[in-house]
Amino acid sequence: MNRREFIAASACAAAAVATAKESAKGRYEIGAYYFPNYHVDPRNEAVHGKGWTEWEILKRSEPKFAGHHQPKKPTWGPEDESDPRVFQKKIEAAADSGITHFIFDWYWYEGAPFLNRGLESGYLGAPNKDRVKFCLMWANQDWYNLMPARLHETQPPLLYPGTYDATDFAKITDYIISRYFTQPSYLKIDGAPYFSIYELKHLIERMGGLATARAAIERFQNKVRAAGFPDLHLNAVAAGVNGLANLPELLPSLGIKSVTSYTWIHHVELSVFPAIEYGTFIDPAEAYWRKAPELFGVPYHTDVSMGWDPSPRACQSDRYEQAAYPFTSILTGNTPQLFQSALARAKAYIDSHSDVPKVLTINSWNEWTEGSHLEPEALYGMDYLNAIRNVFGGR
Repeated sequence: MNRREFIAASACAAAAVATAKESAKGRYEIGAYYFPNYHVDPRNEAVHGKGWTEWEILKRSEPKFAGHHQPKKPTWGPEDESDPRVFQKKIEAAADSGITHFIFDWYWYEGAPFLNRGLESGYLGAPNKDRVKFCLMWANQDWYNLMPARLHETQPPLLYPGTYDATDFAKITDYIISRYFTQPSYLKIDGAPYFSIYELKHLIERMGGLATARAAIERFQNKVRAAGFPDLHLNAVAAGVNGLANLPELLPSLGIKSVTSYTWIHHVELSVFPAIEYGTFIDPAEAYWRKAPELFGVPYHTDVSMGWDPSPRACQSDRYEQAAYPFTSILTGNTPQLFQSALARAKAYIDSHSDVPKVLTINSWNEWTEGSHLEPEALYGMDYLNAIRNVFGGR
């Protein structure tokens, strides 16, 4: 970050904090994960052909058993999320349902962002972006070619390795602070920009160990404060800390302020194949919320999943047998009514913990090819969004 960028960033940050200290303690912050693979990206074109987006995967999906609802048919059609007019519609629907922010899955490979135009052109170009805030979940894992994946493939082709060192991390965080944190619509908790890391264990390993990772995070925190913010709200995704020892001490020592999950299937077992009832996941999910704060040593942001069905990412001419992702079991019976029931349980849990921010994460706004989407679809229309409004109220 050069001097001019730093001054501009500091001014924007100071103005944002001065005009509104955004505390989540007095209101609900309801975030929906957003997967931005529905616009043309040159890296995707190099692998899959000119004009390719993940809509191509969805269109070719087939049912895997009797009653399996595939292919999904988006009410709005296969739209280009990098078009501000398209994102304007998403924002209106999200805000009207009570969603307060999108959590963009964010990627950086080989020195540059990947799949970033949905955010930078679509959302940030939308005239109504002030109605729904945004933040980032850095998806810092390796990117494999899973579109589609083959049954019993020993190792899917690795397209973009998630490799980085302290120098790369400095470039990444400079980009994030200057390009995103200074946006008035960036989500802040008590004035601190919210930034989530998908694979914290991966970060520690790729940075060369705990000490190097801790030092890099401290430099990130210092840059955020120097830009005019009181702190950095650093979040870790629960699945990405698996294998790390002594989490109640480790996570706070790394500056982690909270933990949440990306999807229920990361902490509730898919014990039956090829399908399992969504309703059977609600009790285990709530049990996980209750044990999570002690498990991690920091507040846990409650999570609700709308569904799970990665079968569109499987090669459709292969048999659908139980194997490695995406040949997994599928959640069925995830009606809007059961989704609303899960949301009500989450709200009751959040309300019983007045000492922590009222934050809920939902999987997901548009994970169409993983079977988790709030965007309207032919079968239930806007009913999943209506379920959120019914529990939390619209805006």
